[in-house]
Amino acid sequence: MLTANYDQLGLGRGDRLLDLGCGFGRHAFEAARRGADVVALDAGRDEVEGVKAMFAAMVAAGELESGTLHTAAVQGDALHLPFPDGTFDRVICSEVLEHIPDDVGAMRELTRVLRPGGTMAVTVPRFGPELVNWALSDAYHNVPGGHIRIYRRSVLSERLGSVGLQVTGHHYAHGLHSPYWWLKCLVGTTNEKNWFVRHYHRLLVWDIMKAPRTTRYAERVLAPLMGKSIVVYLAKPAPS
Repeated sequence: MLTANYDQLGLGRGDRLLDLGCGFGRHAFEAARRGADVVALDAGRDEVEGVKAMFAAMVAAGELESGTLHTAAVQGDALHLPFPDGTFDRVICSEVLEHIPDDVGAMRELTRVLRPGGTMAVTVPRFGPELVNWALSDAYHNVPGGHIRIYRRSVLSERLGSVGLQVTGHHYAHGLHSPYWWLKCLVGTTNEKNWFVRHYHRLLVWDIMKAPRTTRYAERVLAPLMGKSIVVYLAKPAPS
């Protein structure tokens, strides 16, 4: 389940891409399938080891071209990225900034490692659906490593602009997921036995695995109205 749109990001074969806060690798894997040289970075050791193992399995299964692509998974800190200036052509930072106290510091680092003329996709929870989650449940966000802020699009764009990036577009994603999280917040975020939660989760898995027309149409309708995530696309200006 991807949040960023690779066509809008401008990802091409052979591009060097950083997936910051990669989690278990959903964006990194798709970028590698499209022929990018990918570095997946996360603060969590388990996530990094899982991505490494999956990259190796993809090569073994013939999903990636062994020897022609470079993939890596690195444990690191978003405020001190272990890369030289201008290393990457594309950057994805998905559902990360809402966890970081010094979000502008992380934005500054992302801009530093992006080459002039490169592009970036940043995704965070959308203001309206996220506000509902916070109102329904403290347990949703008030946990170690949880969400510490809710962004309005104007604030997110202003902060990204302050570090030298130019906003080139935006869209919303995961309209089907907002009601699921509202439901979880109502019955308890760790309550997986609730009948409604279980059946809604099955619907989401069916959508991800099979992409049936019914749910894909519902997603297209619901994403602009109540998509759980906002995706902002940016460019780092090249010197004149």
